[in-house]
Amino acid sequence: MDSLKDNLERVRASINQVALSSNRDPKSILLLGVTKTVDVDVVESAIELGVEEVGENKPQELARKYDIIKDRVKWHQIGSLQTNKVKYIIDKVELIHSLDRVRLADEINLRADRIDRDIKCLVQVNMSGEESKHGLRPSDVEDFVRYCSSNCPRIRIVGMMTMAAADADEKGVRACFRGLRDLSQSIDRLGLDNVKMKELSMGMSGDYKIAIEEGSTIVRVGTSIFGKRDYSK
Repeated sequence: MDSLKDNLERVRASINQVALSSNRDPKSILLLGVTKTVDVDVVESAIELGVEEVGENKPQELARKYDIIKDRVKWHQIGSLQTNKVKYIIDKVELIHSLDRVRLADEINLRADRIDRDIKCLVQVNMSGEESKHGLRPSDVEDFVRYCSSNCPRIRIVGMMTMAAADADEKGVRACFRGLRDLSQSIDRLGLDNVKMKELSMGMSGDYKIAIEEGSTIVRVGTSIFGKRDYSK
């Protein structure tokens, strides 16, 4: 508990410092605790320490933890989402970060309509061009967003998400995040129904400081809070 508290205090202080040095309000940046493979009791401890929103990669893990913790915290689906897994989280999530294809949009819209609920989503964009990463190519984003606006009335697109290349230097990371910000602004200017680019989900433990400098509103931090974990689980 003490190390978790220390880690949280350190990350929060860092976010505040970078935000202020970038002439930004620290309150405009959400610290999203990434709880993939983190035990429920540790998640509950983080909640006691003031963590209000957490992100999960796997829908089944999100659903399992939600059944125990309920809405004491807001839940984000941040990992790639298969269409057949939407049913596990559609009634639980605050925000889906990984909207990246038409079939997924159609399924989210269908499932959301069945429970009479609008679902906030971020469009995931593969800014780095890595084949190993999910997400739309930047050149495909406008057509996709137009499709969602016209055909998926239950989806509220509220921003975009990306990940920088793992081996990128600072210049490359910064270019990735800046590119997403510019793309988001260009989409916002289209004035499409149910599309309002308020959020930029970018930056993780290794690069969230650069992300904040480039306009991130949601930083997804796991290792710097919860320590190194076994991601093979």
